[in-house]
Amino acid sequence: MVQASPNTPNIFLRLWRNEGSRGVIIQIVTMVVLFALIAAIARNVVVNLAEVGKEFSFAFLSWPAAYDIGFSPFIEYTNQSTHLRAAVVGLLNTLLVAVCGCILASVLGFTLGIMRLSSNWLVSRISYVFVEFMRNVPVLIHILAFYALVVTLLPPAKKAIDVGAGAFFLSNRGFYTPSPVFEPGAGMVGIVIILAIVIAVGFKRWAKQVQDRTGKAYPVFWISTAIIIALPGIAFLTAGMPLSWDIPALKGFNFKGGMAIKPEFLALCLALSYYTACFISEIVRAGILAISRGQSEAAHALGLQNNRTLQLVIIPQALRVIVPPLCSQYLNLTKNSSLAIAIGYMDITATIGGISLMQTGKEMETMMIVMGVYLVISLAISSFMNWFNHRIKLTER
Repeated sequence: MVQASPNTPNIFLRLWRNEGSRGVIIQIVTMVVLFALIAAIARNVVVNLAEVGKEFSFAFLSWPAAYDIGFSPFIEYTNQSTHLRAAVVGLLNTLLVAVCGCILASVLGFTLGIMRLSSNWLVSRISYVFVEFMRNVPVLIHILAFYALVVTLLPPAKKAIDVGAGAFFLSNRGFYTPSPVFEPGAGMVGIVIILAIVIAVGFKRWAKQVQDRTGKAYPVFWISTAIIIALPGIAFLTAGMPLSWDIPALKGFNFKGGMAIKPEFLALCLALSYYTACFISEIVRAGILAISRGQSEAAHALGLQNNRTLQLVIIPQALRVIVPPLCSQYLNLTKNSSLAIAIGYMDITATIGGISLMQTGKEMETMMIVMGVYLVISLAISSFMNWFNHRIKLTER
């Protein structure tokens, strides 16, 4: 019988000294500790809920909400609707702010970033002062200040400002515009619009392939614009113009008909947009400065003007530096939209995480829903930006 030498380490010590097995052991121990911690938290929650006479349940989502939401542009909602429908309205309002805010912040941020690099001293200084002032003031202050300006400076509904042809009105209750009324045949026009966009995208890809192969450049922007306008226009006329407009009209103390963009939405969207745009402008400026000056000089030597050099040479290369931190700013804007509760804008935090929470007393359930919603939105934004970053990355030849 062969006996182990006194100097031979035991099996556990040999496994620990092996790099591969040691990594597996650490992961197993980590997962055991994590699951034990989650189980302890869950048990603590169940015990505490039982002590106060509550049960963990999402049945409250089917109860009547019994509160009003003043801004619900996508789906119908009344105070007799369920808490689930109120949550859906809040989610749609959150997504509306996030999408509009990201678009406006991107446009304004790129503009400010390019202005910072302008050779015109006045333009550069104005952009610098705007960026430094706005980004060093808390975003909640911007939201409250902008909302206060809208509510106090604009006139009441009875003295609303007519800003266009008796159909557009501006007051401290919102911006009133005509709303479209779709008639039979509008569906066909919608299909043609989608078809025109597909054709324009296909033409753009074909034109790029031709340019890469032969060097011949087509006016892609103008041809694509003509396709997107002409085809739906012909379909619209052929279908007998199946579209009318509901014009807002002052009746009593407020406007009836049309579509109203509430001051809460305007204040929140614009404040988040220009606040985030200040950070985006610095990202854009850094991305442009990261490109070698020789790239600009080479483009100028080929006869390209400054705007074409920026569009065709600098920006495409700078995007690989701009896009990754840009994703963080989009995430910040989306999560900062939860500050809407400060001015009464009914987003997901104010609906299911605010009024519904107080009415039902379901703190755990409502907060889990709110956190889950923001988690899913954030992951969706991150996934899209990662795909976009991969799509525009430079390919070496």
